[in-house]
This record gives sequence, C-alpha cells and structure tokens, in this order.
Amino acid sequence: MSPSSGNKRGHIPKRVMEGIEEKIFDALPQRVLGNLRHPASENALVWNLMYPLARPDISMEALLALRPLWGTPAIEAEGDALRPYFWGYAISGQRLPGLDHVLLQVDGPGPRTEVDVFLVGERNLVLVEAKNRSGLGRCARYQKGRCPEAQADEKQGTCRYWEVPEARFSDLLDVGPRPVHEDPPPACSMHYQLARTLLVGNELAAKTDKLLHFWMIVPKSRWSALQRTWQDFCDRLHDDALWRRLRVLAWEDVRTLR
Repeated sequence: MSPSSGNKRGHIPKRVMEGIEEKIFDALPQRVLGNLRHPASENALVWNLMYPLARPDISMEALLALRPLWGTPAIEAEGDALRPYFWGYAISGQRLPGLDHVLLQVDGPGPRTEVDVFLVGERNLVLVEAKNRSGLGRCARYQKGRCPEAQADEKQGTCRYWEVPEARFSDLLDVGPRPVHEDPPPACSMHYQLARTLLVGNELAAKTDKLLHFWMIVPKSRWSALQRTWQDFCDRLHDDALWRRLRVLAWEDVRTLR
C-alpha cells in the first residue's frame, strides 16, 4: 500500500452511508472511488445495500429464497456462508486470492474486467453484476469502429476473445460465426460485458473448485429495459446446468434481508 493511500477516506462522498471506517476504502483503486462520487453511482448503491448484509457474511440460503425476476425460482437452497468481495476487495481490504492471475489470463494486458461483487463460500462462487440506470456494456472497440476482426477493409490483427484459449467467448457461449467486414453487429459485441464477466467467473470457480453462479441485481423499474439482452445472453450458454444457476434479483427484494 502506498504511503498516500491512507488519505483516500477523506474523499469518500457522503452517499456512502455506512462503513466509512473499513479498510477497503484504503485499498480501492481510484476508478472505483471516482464512481462512488457520481450522483447516479451504482457502486454506492452496491455498497449501501450489500454492506449491512455482509457482517460477517451473507446467507446463500436467504438469497436463494428470494423470488427472482428471472431464473429458476425453486433452486435448492445451500447452507453456505458467503463472504463478499466488493470490486475484488474484502471489507478488510484484502484482494480476492487468485483474481489478478485470472484477470491477466482472460483480459491480457488491457483494461481488466471489473465485477461488482464476488460472493465467496466454501462451495459456491457467486458473481454479481449490479445495474441501476446504466445498460449492459457492449464492446467499445466495435462501437467506435475499431474492431480488428470486422471493421477494416483488410483484417487488422485479431481479438483475444476469439483467439486466446483462456479468453474465447465461444467456449462458453454460442456467439455465432467469427465477425467479418460488413457483417451485422455480432453477438460478441452485444454481450461483451456479460461474456467477459462469465469468463472470469468460470476460470476462478475452476481454480478454486467452487460451483459458479452468475446473478444480476436490478431495480424492478429497469428490468424491462434489460430483459431482452439478458435473456438472449442466457439462451446462448452451452452449459444447461450453469443456465439454471443464472438469475436476476430486484434491489427492492434484496433490501428486505436487512
């Protein structure tokens, strides 16, 4: 930890309602702290909702008892105590073991996939993608016309999410044929954020011998805007057992666990 890291706490905004004294705020990178200051901060929403549930852990059984907006409602409850890692950090400030190695495998040297919450139990690993007002992230390079696979008169290199064995979307999802110039927008662009998150979870679960779950938490009022994209993503999964461990919860329902 750098000598200046202890100064971070003084810049945490008032919208962080509880836990300002926790050491995680000395460890979080500036990009996360910057989001916490935004008026529509999803990071602040995640922290304020989940932190009160997480001392010392969150009950897997209680979470599975909530009726999902989407997903298998009658999934068998697991008596597993889940320890939260917000943006990859425990409340104590410790980094999730093995995460950085997995991120390097999946994302390479570029920007790293940032998962809102990892819930880590003895037998289960739950990845949580939290949404408030924003949509599901698409491939920025494709959106800006810089896809090396499809947006040049002649192919200009390759995309690691098609090429690198540890990072191929197609190993877990049916993303259609490899994109080429002048094709319609490909599924790998539309599902870029969800697919990267799934890859990280799959690798981390395999390395820690845990059962992977992938959940999204959204406000009830936003679900209709996200449902079609989420459903299309889920329908592309190769693994039917994993499909049954995907679910969408409402913020309003999670809040009742407090």
